[in-house]
Amino acid sequence: MDTAYLSSVGRYTIFSAGDVELKIIAPYSLERYERVVEWDNGYLVVMAKYSHNEKLEEEYIDLIPVLRNLLMDEEKFLNPIKKVEVRYA
Repeated sequence: MDTAYLSSVGRYTIFSAGDVELKIIAPYSLERYERVVEWDNGYLVVMAKYSHNEKLEEEYIDLIPVLRNLLMDEEKFLNPIKKVEVRYA
């Protein structure tokens, strides 16, 4: 697994890597993620579309606190991920 995937469903951000899927509460007005600008070993910069704005907005997602709250080994989970792509089914 060297690629992880980011998407959203309803009020949730979905981050998938291998057989792990993290479901994180997203901002209420998030419509969708458009692209990943930067991946830095657990920290994402993405462009997102929100219902209150015609233009895309830069959004930041930090997975480290999520992984720690889930008592996951963050290094073991994050180290194999080399890139993150937006993917909707």
